[in-house]
Amino acid sequence: MLLFILAYLGGVLTIVSPCILPVLPFVFARADKPFLQNGMPTLLGMAATFAVVASLAAVGGGWAVAANEYGRYAALILVAVFGLALVFPELSDRLSRPLVALGNQLSQKADAAAEGHASIWPSLLLGVAIGLLWAPCAGPVLGLILTGAALNGASTGTTILLLAYAAGAATSLALALLAGGQVFAAMKRSLGAGEWVRRGVGVLVLVAVAAIALGADTGALTRLSVASTGAIEQRLVDAFGGHAEMAKQDATGGEDNSDDLQIEGKMPSIDGAVAWLNSKPLTREELKGKVVLIDFWTYSCINCLRALPYVEAWAKKYQNEGLVVIGVHAPEFAFEKNIANVKTAVADLGITYPVAIDNNYAIWRAFNNEYWPAHYFIDANGDIRHHHFGEGKYDVSERVIQKLLAEAGNKNVSTGVVSVSASGIEAKPSETVNSPETYVGYRRAENFVSAGGAVRDVSHDYTGSPRDLNDWSLNGNWTITPEHAQLNAAGGSIAYKFRARDLHLVLGPGADQKPVRFKITIDGKAPGDNHGADTDAEGTGVVANERLYQLVRQSGSVEDHVFRIEFLDPGVQAFAFTFG
Repeated sequence: MLLFILAYLGGVLTIVSPCILPVLPFVFARADKPFLQNGMPTLLGMAATFAVVASLAAVGGGWAVAANEYGRYAALILVAVFGLALVFPELSDRLSRPLVALGNQLSQKADAAAEGHASIWPSLLLGVAIGLLWAPCAGPVLGLILTGAALNGASTGTTILLLAYAAGAATSLALALLAGGQVFAAMKRSLGAGEWVRRGVGVLVLVAVAAIALGADTGALTRLSVASTGAIEQRLVDAFGGHAEMAKQDATGGEDNSDDLQIEGKMPSIDGAVAWLNSKPLTREELKGKVVLIDFWTYSCINCLRALPYVEAWAKKYQNEGLVVIGVHAPEFAFEKNIANVKTAVADLGITYPVAIDNNYAIWRAFNNEYWPAHYFIDANGDIRHHHFGEGKYDVSERVIQKLLAEAGNKNVSTGVVSVSASGIEAKPSETVNSPETYVGYRRAENFVSAGGAVRDVSHDYTGSPRDLNDWSLNGNWTITPEHAQLNAAGGSIAYKFRARDLHLVLGPGADQKPVRFKITIDGKAPGDNHGADTDAEGTGVVANERLYQLVRQSGSVEDHVFRIEFLDPGVQAFAFTFG
């Protein structure tokens, strides 16, 4: 519900943004007619059409996740054309002539039809045309919705969120229509002055394109925006819970009642996997009669990795008693969609049960899941009887398995609970963790303290040092993207002031896949006995593939420390810190 309110408020704010200007002539052309029969149907048609078209466009843009290496170049070309169209009105007119002609034809037909009778359909038809033409600014709020749609695929929820956004814009326009001719006159004056503003902005766009193409420092340019609502929208996003576009979060805790196993619903389909490991493709129908445990995980998620030894132990203990364990690998980062990477992780982690590769989040959405890890317990009749989100309470989960096996008719169900002695990354976390999971990409970054803040999607020289607990900083030349930061020149570093026993960092060697050497320090010194599984006592290590690296495991008391990792080669990509 909060997301829908946020989307609506984001749409309301478009009335003070230049991106609403293109639709004003169509909307106010009928301002002299009764609102209920003309203005309201027009705005409703606009909102509904935009929601449908934007949903299709957002889902169709999912290719960019896999093709982000080329997306930057395509974006430069597209923005250059846009800048030229702003500078030269003739070019803009030529590019938009087919759409404008369509809008004018529909508008004329609506007026002609309206003369004969007081029907709402002509105005509704005009609204459909406006919805096809309208392309609002993708500020923080709309960006959340479109990003979620691109990553997670088509869904009714995405369309409803876009409809809420469009309804907010329609509400603003309705208020403007009802306010009368003074508002309309002011809007027309702004449109007249906007011609020179448009040309000036076009020149700035072309300058920015040239600077980015040449790799120049464009930090100042990236802070300029023609939209006046960005700061307000971002405050709304923060007020409504921050990173709403990624509802999928690591969870700790969950249900603990193994005695009252009510039916929570039927097991959804598991047919949407793009590949299966350790098994042929399984279906819901052939699993009936079996007790099934579905484990949603991803191989760079520390919470998932710490739960895996228990899941593997259950799979082995109860495999001859009627239990089928299925790991559903739903990626968080783009590199986790690489099936070869997942195969390597499955082998390295010793996973023997079937793993469904859910790159399109089909199974994730079918279960309406929102967490990593998430465990769903299904009885022999195909009913979901229990769920648990996050780590811990493994004894409760195992008792659920035993009870469901007994209900299925197994009279010799194994008793007791498994004893797991995990080591390395999979070891149980410390009870004194005071540092949260921290993302490096700007989409979800927090507590970033390098001077000037993050400069998005362009190379930039960063300096800074963390001062307070959970602050972090970059030093050197980096490019910060929504998902990660990439080092452009050797010698760059990341520093983090943390309080935890373990420190992990999700890293990858970059597009060229060349190994990247690094060296870590704790409070300016080599880690010694406090080194992690992926470093030695001197603090040295190598990033050879995309995964979670354990860099620190302290053996003494847990206190505040400043961690620093320096990369001796360029190209590394840093995604997220996790702690244990």
